[in-house]
Amino acid sequence: MNRSIVRIKSISITNFKNVTHGELSFENSRKPYKVSIVGLYGQNGSGKTALIDAMQLLKLTLTGQPVPVRFADYISVDAEFATIRYEFKVEIFQTIYDAIYEFNMKKEPDMSTQNLDFQGTENTKYIATIFDEVLSCSYMAEEAKCRMGTLINTRTDEVFLPKTKYNIIVGNDKATFTDLLVDKKMTAVTSRSFVFSKKLLMAMQQNNKNKGKDLLEFQRYQALLEALVTFGNYELFVINTTNSGLISMNALPISFKYQVKSIGAVGNLMLPLNEAATIPQEAFEVVQKVILNMNVVLEQLIPGLTISIRNLGTQVLENGKVGSRIQLMSLKNNKEIPLQYESEGIKKIISILQLLIVVYNQSSITVAIDELDAGVFEYLLGEILRIISEKGKGQLIFTSHNLRPLETIDRGFIAFTTTNPLNRYIRMSNVKDNNNLRDFYYRDIVLGEQSEEVYDTTNNSEIALAFREAGELIGS
Repeated sequence: MNRSIVRIKSISITNFKNVTHGELSFENSRKPYKVSIVGLYGQNGSGKTALIDAMQLLKLTLTGQPVPVRFADYISVDAEFATIRYEFKVEIFQTIYDAIYEFNMKKEPDMSTQNLDFQGTENTKYIATIFDEVLSCSYMAEEAKCRMGTLINTRTDEVFLPKTKYNIIVGNDKATFTDLLVDKKMTAVTSRSFVFSKKLLMAMQQNNKNKGKDLLEFQRYQALLEALVTFGNYELFVINTTNSGLISMNALPISFKYQVKSIGAVGNLMLPLNEAATIPQEAFEVVQKVILNMNVVLEQLIPGLTISIRNLGTQVLENGKVGSRIQLMSLKNNKEIPLQYESEGIKKIISILQLLIVVYNQSSITVAIDELDAGVFEYLLGEILRIISEKGKGQLIFTSHNLRPLETIDRGFIAFTTTNPLNRYIRMSNVKDNNNLRDFYYRDIVLGEQSEEVYDTTNNSEIALAFREAGELIGS
């Protein structure tokens, strides 16, 4: 498979959660950096988590996974459907693509359980259906270039349009047409993407009839689709607040991308902290390598601290294979204790550290983290982001309540939510180079100098009165 670099350039969100509409560029327009960072700030309930959920939707669609049922309730109550639009820059050898992927999502009754609903609509179950997918692209190579145009448009009763692109990508075999038409309907019922479905990708790979003038064009389209699928499966990571909840319940989720020469591993592991865990031998070997990799940075972030695996022996798994029984340990000042007794901030850093290492070192990696600052000392958070912003290569998208990064990284990396649901995301304007962005943000909360209001003002005396009235209701 061709080595590719995929970056997300921007996102547009419409009628999703509390975002009626919002657009956000992921590129720093102030200065050229190798790294791409977007730190999103704003008051509670203003659309920060909606951005991370939209990133999760992208990973689900690119990997052909079903959209979880909970997303059906993320569509704005006043809208028939939500629309998400992503813009990419993709580099494959000497060819550079600009690609746009857009889809709608609506809430529909789950037809698989419809005949079980004897009580009427109150007990009807719903799913989130992906529909009207459109993939467009342009490209520029040494010998040719192509302006932005539609590659796959599923807004049709056919498999997809334009017909010319359909013939180039999958050919004109009637049996293939029928199979794809059935799969298109099945993906809708099962809440999956059709554009990135296994059936469509296989039909493209099996299309051997592209010769002559269409061969190079077919190869370019195939390379683009495969690059996006590879990105979704191996290079896009989304960490939501569920991770913090798991840490609070003595479980450590570890997301990782590890590669040495041609040998690598990508995935997620969930390890209990309050007891030993039995994992497959191959997973044990991966954990060993990931922890060794993390310790190089960890002992610099938290001086003298490293983590290790205590191997408690082997145990036969349910499938008959031999696994290793392990417990994660913390070593600091020559004292070894179970990792569960470390602070939640340390556990949070450990759970995401390997991904931050990859963001620092690799161009085609995108990590989106909700509430990056949870439990992390603010000075350390600011320094980590400063280091990544100066020398990093990948793409980091995060939300945070801690304002320290506003003082340590270029203001072009920072965006804010607004109180206007029709224009949820903005960059601060009229900020001078000698302005402290943190102080500037605080001032704008009070004075409201931006074109959009960034904070729905509260009244301290009214809050105090509300506390007193609530106390009277419970007899305090």
